[in-house]
Amino acid sequence: MERFESKSIVISRKPGKDKDGLWTAVIAMFDENNPHLKAKVPFKTVEYEDVIKLRLRDLANVSFYLMGNDLVINNLVHLDVHFNENNRVIILSGKQDL
Repeated sequence: MERFESKSIVISRKPGKDKDGLWTAVIAMFDENNPHLKAKVPFKTVEYEDVIKLRLRDLANVSFYLMGNDLVINNLVHLDVHFNENNRVIILSGKQDL
């Protein structure tokens, strides 16, 4: 498990190495809420290759933006990322200050 301290994150994806294969999950971390509205640059970005799916656990303030196909999670205190390399599944959990 990896723990990151961040106010908000944007979850997106990009194609993997093989165009017909699995995708890469991208988690961009920001020091303020709603960074997509202000064109902010993340202070940290992590990528996980060949991911089948990403699960959200115990996170309440999550928004899906159709224009960009991104998930935005605001009001974070910290984010925990569990990546199971055997089944290629990411589980995101953490603490939010709502």
